[in-house]
Amino acid sequence: MKLILASNSKTKKDIFDMVGWKYEVVTSKVEEHSNSIDPEQYVIDLSKDKANSVASQVSDKALIIAADSIIYMDNKKFEKPKSKEEGFENIKKMSGKVNYAVTGVTIKDLYQEKEISFTDTTEVYFKNVTDDDISWYVENEKYLLNRAGYSIAGKTSIFVDKIVGDYYNILGMPISKLYSKLNELGYNISDFEMKD
Repeated sequence: MKLILASNSKTKKDIFDMVGWKYEVVTSKVEEHSNSIDPEQYVIDLSKDKANSVASQVSDKALIIAADSIIYMDNKKFEKPKSKEEGFENIKKMSGKVNYAVTGVTIKDLYQEKEISFTDTTEVYFKNVTDDDISWYVENEKYLLNRAGYSIAGKTSIFVDKIVGDYYNILGMPISKLYSKLNELGYNISDFEMKD
């Protein structure tokens, strides 16, 4: 069975590699867009755009997995910071608060001509972080300009008091829930090719 990951994201690839799945990477060629102010609908819209773009690029039957994630807090979406200054402000706003990692996933099953979309949310509790620590972080975190300015798998981990929910969802791929949805489509782990 052909599995396609609609992303070149290192963290998403790392999660698929961790499971051992054999997969191809095909990336979206459209600019994903959503007017929704609801964070869950927003990430679903973007994941569907990615899945549909990749589906239009492949001629064989395949299972396409597309995902999009945001950090959400105080009724605001935190996009990728465009500068160190913006990264600093993002972390400062999150200091001592709970932010929410929201991921939307679309599975486009070209074998059965079916599609499933779902979301997952993980609560991320930040400690109170001093300006000095944030300044150090901004200068030393190589993934600063990634999602919202933090990488739970990077230096941000020292600021996190606890998480409630799926850790892998914060990395952009709620792998356990994804597998449950693949089960709903009738697939089991033995249906997928594994890497050598």
